[in-house]
Amino acid sequence: MDISRDWLKNEFINQEMLYRHRMVETEFSFYDAIATGNMEFVLENCQKKMFVNLDGVGKLSHDPVQNLKYHFTITAAMIVRYCIQYGMESEKAYSLSDFYILKMDSLTTIEEICKLHDVMSIEICKQMQDLQKIRALSKPIVLCVDYIYSHMHYRITVEELAEHVGLSVSYLSKLFKTETGMALSEYITEIKIEKAKNMLQYSDLKTIDIANYFAFSSQSHFIQVFRKFTGITPYQYRKQNFRSGWNAKN
Repeated sequence: MDISRDWLKNEFINQEMLYRHRMVETEFSFYDAIATGNMEFVLENCQKKMFVNLDGVGKLSHDPVQNLKYHFTITAAMIVRYCIQYGMESEKAYSLSDFYILKMDSLTTIEEICKLHDVMSIEICKQMQDLQKIRALSKPIVLCVDYIYSHMHYRITVEELAEHVGLSVSYLSKLFKTETGMALSEYITEIKIEKAKNMLQYSDLKTIDIANYFAFSSQSHFIQVFRKFTGITPYQYRKQNFRSGWNAKN
């Protein structure tokens, strides 16, 4: 019996298991950082290119690009599940996962997939930060914010929101301003413009379709409001930012 050989074999197995355990710990720590809004940790992880370093986490395809795509899908699914545990609405979380997986599916290089991974991680982390801020608000304001996000493609009025939360228009307007620092109507418009910016950057939808989707009275009104909030027109914004998050090919 070769005790030395058996010892070396066991030592190798133990080291390999420890390495894999550390990899899993790092992976889960990343998911947790996104879900808790820890932007510093997320940015550091992205800068270190941890996602593309797949040593020890399993080979799912002999093709490097396809292998990374499989891991991207797993990562997206895990991130949103962590976010759900920390309070993100399930429907919204799964929609985000589907959105980024569909975008990833059209990519053809490792560089593009890695860039999209970072965009996804940072954007979802920002959303979790916003969610944490909302939790510090009073119940009527939280209900307002939830209603706004759920009715983004409708024309939302302050009267409608006041009725939804059971408060007078004047009291709700004052309370919202006090807690968020913004007028309620301004907040509604700003949220719609932020969502419109995402559509201009990551979709091929026409400006008029985006205007209609967010219930602006007309395309010209949408352009006017967009310029007020961003300083440029929707056309200029798309020209500067279209798919810049991951350099996807047209």
